[in-house]
Amino acid sequence: MIYPKHKAIILFMVLFFSSVLSQAQQIQVTISDIKSSLRGLSAVNDSVVWIAGSSGTFGKTIDGGASWIWNKIKGFEKTNFRDIEAFDENTAIVMGIDSPGIILKTTDGGTIWQLVYKDTTSGIFLDAMDFFDNNNGIVVGDPMKSRFYILKTSDAGNHFDKIAIDTSPIAEEGEACFASSGTNIKMLNKKDWVLVSGGKSSHLISSKNKIQIPILQGKESTGANSIAIKNKKCFMIVGGDFNQKDSKEKNIAITKNGGKSWQVITTPPNGYRSCVEYLGKNKWVTCGLNGIDISKDNGQTFESIGLQSFHVCRKAKNGKTVYFAGNSIVGKMIYNK
Repeated sequence: MIYPKHKAIILFMVLFFSSVLSQAQQIQVTISDIKSSLRGLSAVNDSVVWIAGSSGTFGKTIDGGASWIWNKIKGFEKTNFRDIEAFDENTAIVMGIDSPGIILKTTDGGTIWQLVYKDTTSGIFLDAMDFFDNNNGIVVGDPMKSRFYILKTSDAGNHFDKIAIDTSPIAEEGEACFASSGTNIKMLNKKDWVLVSGGKSSHLISSKNKIQIPILQGKESTGANSIAIKNKKCFMIVGGDFNQKDSKEKNIAITKNGGKSWQVITTPPNGYRSCVEYLGKNKWVTCGLNGIDISKDNGQTFESIGLQSFHVCRKAKNGKTVYFAGNSIVGKMIYNK
């Protein structure tokens, strides 16, 4: 005989483990044995995904992660790749951050990579890039001579041109960008863009404005790490302190009017976050060193959907899959649009 008290305990255990299993099933790990810190991620669609990481590593799947091709780019085996932009299963652009700062492009699926940009200037450090369409893209780097380093392309990344230093946004002392996920700059259209900075001060920056962000700042390890856009005025920004992975203190900021005012968040993500993505229909996903959170109410509340450590999350440009990458690990989640 099972007594009522025991029935309650059994019911609780069933519900608890069902909940845990349900959460675990949302994030499917597709690979976990690549010896590289993976921070560059671009999903063309549900099937075609490119990834870039440390030690000259890049990876590609054309079957949704069922199988992967991994390799090191010849001649750049020691390069730390922090961002990648893919256009199809054959064409991608990858960014190496420093010593020197480089950008490479392939049009044959990754067999041959052409050097399309190189800067050997001492102190060069490229952080992230974004493309509005297949032709128009932008790159941001840490400040040089107190000005943010900005590159632009309008020919699908075949050439990159540096914005004149005297027209680039001014950086405050101790202000820079984090190359944590390749997502701290976004193009709003073919000409306009926004980026977020961190460090001793943290701002939302465009070619026209510079606005203080109500996010944790004041130290080299603090500030904004990533920005996602819902529309030209609605942005979500995440970050915190990467040395305090479990801290929820000022780790998120949301604006619906381009930074004129900021929302109060009822339940923030569960720690420092290095990347955020807008999924559509008021849904957002964000990831960091201690897990993944999702919001279904336009950022007012977040709930944990996994405790895996990931640096970057990117939704498929055409599809319904979110991919994740971190230290030697890749995962994915299918969501309802």
